[in-house]
Amino acid sequence: MKFSTRAIHAGQQADSQTGATIIPLHLSSTFTQDEIGVHKGYDYSRSGNPTRSALELCLASLEEGAHGLAFASGLAAVMAVFSLLKPGDHVVAGEDIYGGTYRLLEKVLGPQGIFATYADAREVWAIEKAMRKETRIVWIETPTNPLLHLADIAAIAATCLARGVLLAVDNTFATPYAQQPLKLGADIVVHSTTKYINGHSDVVGGAVVINDDYLSKTMRFYQNAAGAVPSPFDCWLTLRGVKTLAARMIQHQGNALAIAEILQQHPLVESVSYPGLKDHPQHELALRQMDSFGGMVSFRLRGGREEANRFFKALQVFSFAESLGGVESLACYPAAMTHGSMPRGERERRGITDSTVRLSVGIEDKEDLINDLSQALATAATTRRVQRKG
Repeated sequence: MKFSTRAIHAGQQADSQTGATIIPLHLSSTFTQDEIGVHKGYDYSRSGNPTRSALELCLASLEEGAHGLAFASGLAAVMAVFSLLKPGDHVVAGEDIYGGTYRLLEKVLGPQGIFATYADAREVWAIEKAMRKETRIVWIETPTNPLLHLADIAAIAATCLARGVLLAVDNTFATPYAQQPLKLGADIVVHSTTKYINGHSDVVGGAVVINDDYLSKTMRFYQNAAGAVPSPFDCWLTLRGVKTLAARMIQHQGNALAIAEILQQHPLVESVSYPGLKDHPQHELALRQMDSFGGMVSFRLRGGREEANRFFKALQVFSFAESLGGVESLACYPAAMTHGSMPRGERERRGITDSTVRLSVGIEDKEDLINDLSQALATAATTRRVQRKG
């Protein structure tokens, strides 16, 4: 079956008891057993729930993986991957990563004796140079949050394989519609299902998809033991959202590309980053490993925090808010929001400055979105000129 068909049907067969076409919402926390050690596959909802199982099967299918595990948040999924580590182990992570992942590595795992080195994942040699004999996991995002850099998954996977190191890819920005890292050699794929997979900004969740049976067994044990699992209702909402992922991503990409091209021409915009632009430094890589360029756009304003704040305040269709991947368009200020937990010096060294703006382009009418950005930029530019004259 093709992707859009699997998004609707994988793991979601009609209910055998009632014939219900839509997977039932199993709210029960416990399940009646036939006798000691004999049940119908479920005993307690932290350990497993039929609605969660349906979601896990669907996500595994979309990522072309063998095993899917659902978690209560994206960071819970990230932590499940890092649960494979022990004190003394080492992680090589891309420099441009989500601030919450950086915080987890530095503030939670670091004190436990698990250390990270950051490298420019755009360069395979930089990843290889950062590796040590203690390195167990290479962690990358592609496209990255928030600068939309790309990493060559296949090349990095080959390097990791040669050294016996696991490659984990956060595929949240791309989604499995645009990119399947496991097919390119990655060992582990991670998602914040809060974002595009659910797509409606009404549930928080995460997922891990893998092929290896041993890794699956290890992380399944962690999932049950640590207990950071999504509720059945959260799983049901996410399943409902993922059915339209393919249709949504087509609209996200169309709007995002049009906006990126318009922003390139605006005098208040210093630079624009979107993998679908022909002048993106890694556009050729995007063509090789992605089937779609996604709905995320980042750009740099001429000015700084004051200009950015005026721009955000003038927006009318875009919401100034955290998160991404919903049907509604969002504008984010990474320096104070998604990457606020990263020290200023670290942010700026990575290229996340006070002039960086990240857009999650929704599926509204394209002209409405372009007009909203244009008027907000015009407001910021006018105010800036007035202040300079004064």
